[in-house]
Amino acid sequence: MSDIGSEWQVQRRRKGASRNFKSLQMSPALCNEPLDVGKTLKRIKEIVDEMRCEGFWKEWKEQMLAAVSLNQKDTESSSGQLHESLDAKISSLECVCYGLGTFSSCVSARYQLAIMLLLLDAAKIPLKQCLVFDPAFSSGEKDVLRELGLTVLTENEEGKRLATKPTLFYLMHCGKALYNNLLWKNWSPNCLPLVVIIGNSFNGIRERMVEREFKRDYSYINQAVTICEERQLTCPSHLTDVFCDTALITFNSSKVNTLNQSTWTEPPEPQYQHCPDLEIILRESQNGEST
Repeated sequence: MSDIGSEWQVQRRRKGASRNFKSLQMSPALCNEPLDVGKTLKRIKEIVDEMRCEGFWKEWKEQMLAAVSLNQKDTESSSGQLHESLDAKISSLECVCYGLGTFSSCVSARYQLAIMLLLLDAAKIPLKQCLVFDPAFSSGEKDVLRELGLTVLTENEEGKRLATKPTLFYLMHCGKALYNNLLWKNWSPNCLPLVVIIGNSFNGIRERMVEREFKRDYSYINQAVTICEERQLTCPSHLTDVFCDTALITFNSSKVNTLNQSTWTEPPEPQYQHCPDLEIILRESQNGEST
């Protein structure tokens, strides 16, 4: 990770706080002092080095590389593309990270950022091909991310990003609506197999919700549970607040194609009319209202 040159810190949540809505835990407005970019980068590097020696990271790395390889092989086979070397296939990956949180003040977010950097390195994803966004980022945190070489998005996409190439979505403890939005945007037999997610277990989300509300409000997650391949990722006891309930989620073409063709016809955009406590920061329209 020679191109990182800094260290990370991690966010630790309060007991009882929603693990799905990390972004609202600390507002940039509460940080009165300018962020020391150099000091923050140094902390990040130290955590990256610490995490590289952790046994669970080695398991994550092996599972991620195996899943990505199978996913891309499946995608190429279904599209009739010629086989490439493993390195070439993995290097074509892009990464999108939403909802990382205010890593300058949150320890858990720093650890999650450190693991993401290790994942980028392992998958040979150039840092500039990792797109990051969180409405809670301060200007100083954006400077840190740019110093690391990452690309900071300027628009709140609410998770509605179309995967046009194999893409790793790093969504640690994000709100359910963000996952649902991502699935909606990629809801087609051609796009879903391009999506690889590291984030909350879909099965875990389903188990924690009332079934009727889950099907009504998060219909795309509800359908995805039946067609995705979900691999639970190891969570060490000393980092439970940071990596609990994390899964590696992929979509195999053969399973995706088991759904009725009518499923893919003009899928309606999620509205969340029955969700007063939506776990996502909505983008604002030009008049300053949330859309």
